[in-house]
Amino acid sequence: MDPESEGPHSVKVTPVQQVLASCTGAVLTSLMVTPLDVVKIRLQAQNSAFSKGKCFVYSNGLMDHMCVCCEETGSKAWYKKPGNFQGTLDAFLKIIRNEGIKSLWSGLPPTLVMAVPATVIYFTCYDQLSAVLRSKLGENETRIPIIAGIMARFGAVTVISPLELIRTKMQSKKFSYKELHQFVSKKVSEDGWISLWKGWAPTILRDVPFSAIYWYNYEILKKWFCEKSGIYEPSFMINFTSGALSGSFAAVVTLPFDVVKTQKQTQLWTYESHKISGPLHMSTWVIMKNIVAKNGFSGLFTGLIPRLVKIAPACAIMISTYEFGKAFFQRQNDQREQLQ
Repeated sequence: MDPESEGPHSVKVTPVQQVLASCTGAVLTSLMVTPLDVVKIRLQAQNSAFSKGKCFVYSNGLMDHMCVCCEETGSKAWYKKPGNFQGTLDAFLKIIRNEGIKSLWSGLPPTLVMAVPATVIYFTCYDQLSAVLRSKLGENETRIPIIAGIMARFGAVTVISPLELIRTKMQSKKFSYKELHQFVSKKVSEDGWISLWKGWAPTILRDVPFSAIYWYNYEILKKWFCEKSGIYEPSFMINFTSGALSGSFAAVVTLPFDVVKTQKQTQLWTYESHKISGPLHMSTWVIMKNIVAKNGFSGLFTGLIPRLVKIAPACAIMISTYEFGKAFFQRQNDQREQLQ
């Protein structure tokens, strides 16, 4: 099933090769999925204009990015460009016709800056942890994807969280490296190192369960499709389909935490940028109760369709590309071994 455990004589895919495979997958996924979110944000912007000091969450299915509205960017900002769109398809066609096809990827740079390192850490750690756990618990232990997925996501979120905070600050205003260093130093001296990880808890609450559900179902579905097809090693389409289905299921289950995370992060930025005090101590449970009281239980599943539209293809493209890359390096390693 896994190129790393194909047989006793197969040469393992190295960590460097895993990094290259996951990096390629992250870039390709970002290129494929970013236009969907650019269109979504443009539709939101025309219905309810983003004002200075406010922020919105931009996501390509792999990573979330806090986008800050400020006067410096003015009408040149990709999310503020005018348009009279009647729907998603209409927005796609009008953006391409009036602004050129490149405008669909105008939100790509912040995506690549964060998504590539986060995805590389996440997928490489998952594979390395899975290999260690298989050697300890056995090849057929069903808990391995859950444990490895949780630990890998926990590590990736923890490493990337301070970078996301810094990137958001840089986006709100043009900072020199000296000014950025002064900002970080001041924040650490005033609030301690832990302040660089604000927003970490709600991210963990959403992403860790997502990873556990995603990897468990992905491995189960991949094995089931292989058995039904009568093959041992999964094909590109089996990886693609398994990734899309498992990602969709995980997205639905964890959507309430995503709603809470988005609300908590946007509120946090608003309170900090305007120097006003707010209920930043509110727990995830309290925010959930407030959402249910205001909008009913369905409020916890706001944005379900847009999330599925992004998550399903993102997971499918990412995992199938990653597995394809690993299989390619596996063949190269085996050929090199045979020549020696």
